[in-house]
Amino acid sequence: MMKKCMSDPSLIIPTEDIGIKDNLSYEEIPVQILDRQIHKLRTKEVASIKVLWRNQFVEEATWEAEEDMKKRYTHLFESRKIPNQGTNSLLSTL
Repeated sequence: MMKKCMSDPSLIIPTEDIGIKDNLSYEEIPVQILDRQIHKLRTKEVASIKVLWRNQFVEEATWEAEEDMKKRYTHLFESRKIPNQGTNSLLSTL
């Protein structure tokens, strides 16, 4: 059985505060670099960084190409030391 819904105007959150666009999408913003790895291929080396994104947990961090992230988000690399190689570098800083 359907019931009538009574709206409460105090519960409405303006979309400008969240950053939702007209097409109901939003841009994730990187918050911190958690780890760094260099993958050695036959002819070159590819640097990757583990990025923590806004509104996500550490377990949901993703590996991104360091070169691409430097182009798009230069503020992450300014005056900030990137952790050494290894998977437990975050744990050693805690």
